[in-house]
Amino acid sequence: MGELPNAVVKRLLSKHGGGLRVSGSALERAVAAAEDYIARLAAEASASAEGAKRKTVMDSDIDTARAKLAQP
Repeated sequence: MGELPNAVVKRLLSKHGGGLRVSGSALERAVAAAEDYIARLAAEASASAEGAKRKTVMDSDIDTARAKLAQP
């Protein structure tokens, strides 16, 4: 089972999905996808911070990571 709470992901899916219900298997896939994205975001942000010789991830590292992950 994932680390993200299913209830939170389900609420976000419903909220941003026009209020539609979410099946159990769709919820599992969404949780896995969100965790995968966060893991890649964390890796890129950490690399950005380390490249700047910092031990703290800053807003700019997250922004840089998001931009990099959005590239095709």
